[in-house]
Amino acid sequence: MADPATLPAKDAPPRALLDPPELFADRHIGPDDAEIARMLGTLGLGSLDELVGATVPASIRLRRPLALPAARSEHEVLSELREMAGRNRVFRSYLGMGYSDCITPPVIQRNILENPGWYTQYTPYQAEIAQGRLEALLNFQTLVSDLTGLPLAGASLLDEATAAAEAMAMCRAVDREARRRFFVAEDCHPQTIAVVRTRAEPLGVTVVVGPAEEAGAPDCFGAILQYPATDGRLRDLRPLVARIHAARAQAVVATDLLALVLLTPPGEMGADVCVGSAQRLGVPMGYGGPHAAFISARDEMRRVLPGRLVGVSRDAEGRLAFRLALQTREQHIRREKATSNICTAQVLLAVTSSMYAVYHGPHGLRRIARRVHGLTAALAAGLRRLGLEAGDGAFFDTLRVPTDRARGERAREEARRRGMNLRAYPDGSVGVALDETTGEADVAELLSVFAEGRPLPGLDDLLAGGRPELPEPLARRSGFLGHEVFNRHHSEHEMLRYMHRLQARDLSLTTSMIPLGSCTMKLNGTAEMMPVTWPEFGRLHPYAPRDQAEGYAELFRQLEAWLAEITGFTAVSLQPNAGSQGEYAGLLAIRAYHRSRGQAGRDVCLIPVSAHGTNPASAVMAGFRVVPVACEENGDVEIADLRRKAEEHAADLGALMVTYPSTHGVFEEGIEEICRVVHAHGGQVYMDGANMNAQVGLCRPGDIGADVCHLNLHKTFCIPHGGGGPGMGPIAVAAHLAPFLPGHPEGAVSAAPYGSPSILTISWMYIALMGAEGLRRATEVAILNANYMARRLEGHYPLLFAGRKGRVAHEFIADCRGFKKSAGIEVEDIAKRLMDYGFHAPTMSFPVAGTLMVEPTESEPLGELDRFCEAMIAIREEIRDVEEGRLPRDDNPLKRAPHTMRAVAADAWDRAYGRERAAFPRPWLRDHKFWPAAARIDNVYGDRNLVCSCPPVEGYGEGE
Repeated sequence: MADPATLPAKDAPPRALLDPPELFADRHIGPDDAEIARMLGTLGLGSLDELVGATVPASIRLRRPLALPAARSEHEVLSELREMAGRNRVFRSYLGMGYSDCITPPVIQRNILENPGWYTQYTPYQAEIAQGRLEALLNFQTLVSDLTGLPLAGASLLDEATAAAEAMAMCRAVDREARRRFFVAEDCHPQTIAVVRTRAEPLGVTVVVGPAEEAGAPDCFGAILQYPATDGRLRDLRPLVARIHAARAQAVVATDLLALVLLTPPGEMGADVCVGSAQRLGVPMGYGGPHAAFISARDEMRRVLPGRLVGVSRDAEGRLAFRLALQTREQHIRREKATSNICTAQVLLAVTSSMYAVYHGPHGLRRIARRVHGLTAALAAGLRRLGLEAGDGAFFDTLRVPTDRARGERAREEARRRGMNLRAYPDGSVGVALDETTGEADVAELLSVFAEGRPLPGLDDLLAGGRPELPEPLARRSGFLGHEVFNRHHSEHEMLRYMHRLQARDLSLTTSMIPLGSCTMKLNGTAEMMPVTWPEFGRLHPYAPRDQAEGYAELFRQLEAWLAEITGFTAVSLQPNAGSQGEYAGLLAIRAYHRSRGQAGRDVCLIPVSAHGTNPASAVMAGFRVVPVACEENGDVEIADLRRKAEEHAADLGALMVTYPSTHGVFEEGIEEICRVVHAHGGQVYMDGANMNAQVGLCRPGDIGADVCHLNLHKTFCIPHGGGGPGMGPIAVAAHLAPFLPGHPEGAVSAAPYGSPSILTISWMYIALMGAEGLRRATEVAILNANYMARRLEGHYPLLFAGRKGRVAHEFIADCRGFKKSAGIEVEDIAKRLMDYGFHAPTMSFPVAGTLMVEPTESEPLGELDRFCEAMIAIREEIRDVEEGRLPRDDNPLKRAPHTMRAVAADAWDRAYGRERAAFPRPWLRDHKFWPAAARIDNVYGDRNLVCSCPPVEGYGEGE
């Protein structure tokens, strides 16, 4: 973009002198004008317009600029958002329902949540350069396993409600009687009941909601109980679990990790599965998210556990190492047979909660839990002194105060006047849930809300009876968090060093480019990230009254309008809090549309064989039958096969799921015809927005012919990947589908009405900073960078797919399959060897086995693109050395990669190549070297010897 500062002052138009001195797009987009010109010259092109004309079909090109506000400076946009945040009113929310205010230790907030070394990491599929994050996730799994009393815990889910829905699917998967009814206790959190109902309906499962005492009906394959209940009551679950098991069903318990510090673990009461949210362990409420949910289960259920599971294995040096276990459960392998479509998790938030537990340790967690319980007991005693029934049974932190409607409304109104939110129940009762931030003065003020002028008892008087104790069947007697990691890092210095030691074991965007095709690992600008932890966004409860969230409401309104304009659709839902959940929500909207027209039988979903694995999994979850569509040799959808399948299923065709540009990185010329074929046979077109980074400002899904599109805000719109999450997957729809967008509570797909609102500030900032011109320029440069790299590598690696004019979109696929025959080299060997060059591998073996899919994004400058290309070219020369006999097939830098510092510095070196070639194959590595923390990890060993919690400390070996 033209920079007014480069114009001579005497020639500058007067108005230009008032323009911002710089725009964010110049910071976000890596190559400058000179570098862009050089790359275009390499391609034999004269302009970006010429490149786009050779890449994007003319018939779908957008003929006007996007109608978005003009770009402004970072200072201006931050000031506007600060004003918007000021319209949120942060009350003390005692609403409970699974959300609690909490204290994020500053050392964790600064060094995890606000640290690009943690939030710009990718999903830990390349475990050797993800050991720090994997250790943190193993700590999270240990925390969950110990507190719930179940041996197997996953590495985080999206939120408590969707975790409960996943648990229902687990129970159904292991039910041998193929029953179709599932029981949910009526004292579960209302959002949990709503999301479970949404998930159950397309699967043909009937949800039975009733008193917990009715659990265990013989026609139900499972039941969910809440412990503590949503109104705070505690009961001994053993009799209920025994009834459920007597009916040959599974018992799921939704629970609270902080409460379990003091309570008997559900696993000790016989529970089969536990779910919940780790939010109150150090993660701000954020008006609903993002937070890490958790799930734990009996070991026998390991094969149906959804999401990711971190396990312990060994590396090639015989040392303990961490990895994702049981990866054959991933959707890209199981596809329509998958019982879950989870792709994005909530890794950054799980890491935050795990660090909270490490920092406080078991003794600190007990102190926090006892204080919360003690203050709640004092409140209950005070309420009883005021003549109110409260806390007659067992409780942890939540009380339901029975009142008549008039007195309850007076109490809630008085609380609002004092800046507090209390929960209202349909019968007029008032709910009060305390938390880590509650102090003695807060208890006194709460009592004054109910006192209506009566004298208040003193807190010392209320506590005179001694420390409150839980009744014997409910009081925890078992230990937890005995591993050294939870008992060592309690001073800030130790904690700081521990977190940075783990960070140093992980490659992130702070180290080098992460050129993952279909994943769009781009700049997450600092200005975009700053508002996430502003308290005006972070401390709001998702069910606070709407008039306390007017700033959020304005942000939602603007962001929805901007995304609608960018996609060419009429309406947007911000509720889905992951891309996979966006797929699911979009398909539910299509299904509801057909049903509204009396065409509920339209249950066939056509999906190209090249589609992302979450596509068929989402379709099955939404109640569709998957019919695959063939692809041409060039990767395009085979339109003749599509037409045959559409005609064959004309009476029951519900939808087509298609990715654009294609999964193969090409703008298919036939996309409009594809949409017409589906529409002609009564179906709707769902467009997967994973590759939207190649469309913004150039073309729009709604104009192309799609009916619904989900958007990965954690790809195209700059929410960082966070080591595997958080993500957001809103859906944009045409007018006829707008009535069928997710509602709340009816039709909810997430626990909170707006999914994970606090990170929506990132995408709002990105669009506001870039403006229409900047967004278009970013798309053009993303396409340029990909085509430049493809040109540089095409003489060294076969490139599989290109458009009619020889251009790729924003990504391209390098074919590595021939090296297996010529040199015994697999694509995995290339991926591991790239670590020695300081790079994360591109997407491996998707969509074609034995290939690498490269996506540079617009944020990488020319020097970084060239550095990666030089690494790939050097690796090709190493393969040639094997092919021509200069290196043996079984002892070469690729087969033995990655090379750790420990191996290179060892006294003994028995390899057929030198140490320098192993560790410093290119000159730039002398200036900055990222060392893999582990040698190549043995995946098979890890699956055969599954360990998914912290091993004994001696297993870490010397220096951990």
